[in-house]
This record gives sequence, structure tokens and C-alpha cells, in this order.
Amino acid sequence: MLLSPDKDPMGRAILDRATTGQAGRLRVFSSQFEEDELPVGQLFRTYDEMPALEQRALQEAKGRILDVGAGSGCHALALQAMGKEVCAIDISTLAVEAMRLRGVADARAMDFFDEMPMRPFDTLLMLMNGSGIVGRLDRMSAFFRQVRRLLAPGGSLLMDSSDLRYLYENEDGSLDIDLAADYYGEVDFRMQYKKVKGDPFDWLYVDFGTLAHHAAEAGFRAELLQTGEHYDYLARLF
Repeated sequence: MLLSPDKDPMGRAILDRATTGQAGRLRVFSSQFEEDELPVGQLFRTYDEMPALEQRALQEAKGRILDVGAGSGCHALALQAMGKEVCAIDISTLAVEAMRLRGVADARAMDFFDEMPMRPFDTLLMLMNGSGIVGRLDRMSAFFRQVRRLLAPGGSLLMDSSDLRYLYENEDGSLDIDLAADYYGEVDFRMQYKKVKGDPFDWLYVDFGTLAHHAAEAGFRAELLQTGEHYDYLARLF
């Protein structure tokens, strides 16, 4: 489902930055954490400013590429500069407008989970905690069904995520996690930019072992390509 502009704080912040060169505070709320702020400038980073995991993913991407949740288009622009073919999609029409202004050649307002009348892709690219769009673990089956529909034979999904278990780790290394509760990587967020307030949404951080398990159930293999410095990692699923 596409976001209505009056319920799209991140899209509004991205478009402001793209058109004026600056943006206000993008506030982030959650029932699980204290209020935070997402620096809008980080969404506009160049290839040289990207973390090593993202650079590796862009290098690994091949063939016809679908950049999912493309935001400001920073990854799509880097891929274009490499001479690669990329289609960038986002549920924010405002972000898509910003991407087109910034020079993304093929930017479309689309929801990954909708039926897409598009020919298959060789690479699906999901970065900046790409697993987030899954929302909750119980949506993994539906997610992988869509991945299979969109991938060409021999294609692969490149996705990054983080293991949030460090938030529950005690000094002695034990974990303060309630195994009877929901998966600890399932988080709810809501954003606000100026007077634009978004609706709450689910966002999934998934550890590699759990991701590999669900991938196997759906008939995919998971390969750990690289780990980062903050409990993050890049995976290939094929």
C-alpha cells in the first residue's frame, strides 16, 4: 500500500532535502525505546560515505537490479554510476519524486508486496536494514513467496539486517530475553516530521540464524557475506 503524502513524514523530509538542500528533524517514536531522531542527511550519503556492508552489496549486485525501499535513491544513483541497470521502488510517492529529481532513471511508486507487472530481476537489493519491510516473523512466508516471483532463474536477494540481542545482553554475557514473548527483533515505530505524523508500523530486525531458518523453509539458501561493527550483517539468499 502506498503512503498518503499527509501520512508520510520520511518522504516529506526526503523531498525537502532534495529540493532545498536541508531538512528539519525526523523524529522516531517506539513503544519499546525512547524517542530518537533519524538524521535525514544520512539518507543522502554517497558511495564513499556508505558503510562497508552497503558498498559490498552494491558491488555484488548484478544484472537487472530492483532496489526495494529506495528512499532518496542513494543506492540506485551509486549503481547507475557503476553502469548497472536498476529500478528503484518505494511506497512513498514523495520519495519517488525526490529520486526522479536527483537523477534516478527508473523510480516507481510501488509496494514490494503488491503484484508487480514487471519482468524478473537478477538481483533484489534491500539495504539500510532491508529486512525491516517484512515487519514480523510471521510474514516471512509471504515475503519469500514474493521474492521467488520477482527473481529470475539464478538470481539472488542481497539484504542487510542487525541482531538486536546486544540490547538484552548482561555484563556476564547472558541474555535478558523472554522466550515466551514476541521475537526480540520485532519493533514498532512511528515517525513525525514537522506537523506530518505517520501511522505506526512494524519493522523487523532479524539475526542471521533466524533468517537462514526461514529462508530454508521457503526453499532458499542463505549465505553470510560480511559482518559489520554494530551487530549488523549482509546476507545473500538464493
